[in-house]
Amino acid sequence: METAGKILLVTAVVLAILGLGALGLAKLGVDRVPGTLSWRSDNVTVFIPVGLMLLVSIVGTIVLNLFLRR
Repeated sequence: METAGKILLVTAVVLAILGLGALGLAKLGVDRVPGTLSWRSDNVTVFIPVGLMLLVSIVGTIVLNLFLRR
């Protein structure tokens, strides 16, 4: 049970750091990168950041390959 607690704490810290990073990037204007699809209705606006998802996926894949390579 002690290991599960440590995993949850590390996960919470990582999520907090990612959240702060996302807020910082939004203040810099990175939340509207090219490739963001938007759909507007009367009372609803939906943004789908396809470009940002691809960028995060590529960077994550490179980082994980560098650290987890045997």
